[in-house]
Amino acid sequence: MNAPPKTEARPELTIRRTFDAPRSLVFRMWTDGEHLKRWCCPTGFTIPFSEGDIRPGGTFRTCMRSPQGEDNWLGGTYTEIVPDEKIVFTHAWQNEAGKSEHETVVTITLADTDDGKTRLTLHQAFFLSEASRDGHLGGWNETLNQLGRYLEQ
Repeated sequence: MNAPPKTEARPELTIRRTFDAPRSLVFRMWTDGEHLKRWCCPTGFTIPFSEGDIRPGGTFRTCMRSPQGEDNWLGGTYTEIVPDEKIVFTHAWQNEAGKSEHETVVTITLADTDDGKTRLTLHQAFFLSEASRDGHLGGWNETLNQLGRYLEQ
């Protein structure tokens, strides 16, 4: 008797958050470069360089500097944007020259809650390992904490 073929799990990540802000404002935080520079990185990191063309087919490239001064480059391409509802983009770590490593796809969806807040769902797939997924889980959670603090201002 033949055993069924083994399929390897392809790790993915889903995070849900609720923000006390209108959906249109949360969407603007993700699509306005001036806002993105102020919150879109883990706690303690800064963004010394960021450029992007936020439209389907547009690309972005960002440098996140760690508290220890290490530069972490990433880039990608926006594949879908539905105003106030959905943003889809590729995400890949890059070297300083712009050569990309493994690429994942990030999907941000926004929905109204019954009490006037915004429910954000972040989905990222597929990772090469569970360790990579777990590293992104920590980074995204810190980044979404930053977004929450920024929205409160």
